[in-house]
Amino acid sequence: MRRRAAAEQAERHPALHVMGLRRRFAQPGGEVEVLRGLELRVSSGELVTVTGRSGSGKSALLALLGGFDAPDAGTVSLNGVPIAGAPSWHACAVLPQALGLAGELTVAENVALPLRLHPDGEPDPVAIAARVSELLDELGVGALAGRHPAEVSFGQQQRVALARAISGRPRVLLIDEPTAHLDVGSVPAVLRALRRCADEGGAVIVATHDEQVHGIADRRVRLLDGLLAEL
Repeated sequence: MRRRAAAEQAERHPALHVMGLRRRFAQPGGEVEVLRGLELRVSSGELVTVTGRSGSGKSALLALLGGFDAPDAGTVSLNGVPIAGAPSWHACAVLPQALGLAGELTVAENVALPLRLHPDGEPDPVAIAARVSELLDELGVGALAGRHPAEVSFGQQQRVALARAISGRPRVLLIDEPTAHLDVGSVPAVLRALRRCADEGGAVIVATHDEQVHGIADRRVRLLDGLLAEL
């Protein structure tokens, strides 16, 4: 019932609307069409997980949804506006497998970056510090706030990058394999953070093989032969 209601809401009010998405890549044996007219609607407040075998195009799809790559055909719209290039972190935040943390910044400074770049006026340093501290503590990396990314493990970096992605409460959140490098004890905090992002009104799309992540989703879809199917 919950998944049916979420699907009906996405149909009426999509925060993310993908129509006819196609993407081809050159391979040694010739071009391969990874996405073949893909369609997707995700509403505000909905968490959708995308599954599929390795190489099926999940990461390629997220790159297109986040504006980091351009489709060969089709459109991606955020809140009714077609994207052209990467949108602001507040419109659409992306956590790829290559985390992209700024090595010259501390953990806390990385998480604060979207807040300092907020388009709605001057940032409040006190509010930023409180938000950063809250997220780092929630994800179990609060003690690392003053370190640089190279001084912490990859699993810790992954949680820092998640904190950065959600710090500005983006309207759309795109996450690629958020639990792939985490120890068992760190996973529940990540699941809670993802679920809360959706519950607070964000549209959350997660590419994952992890059944625990699928378990908190409103909908689960499979990428197969370049198209998405509901599960």
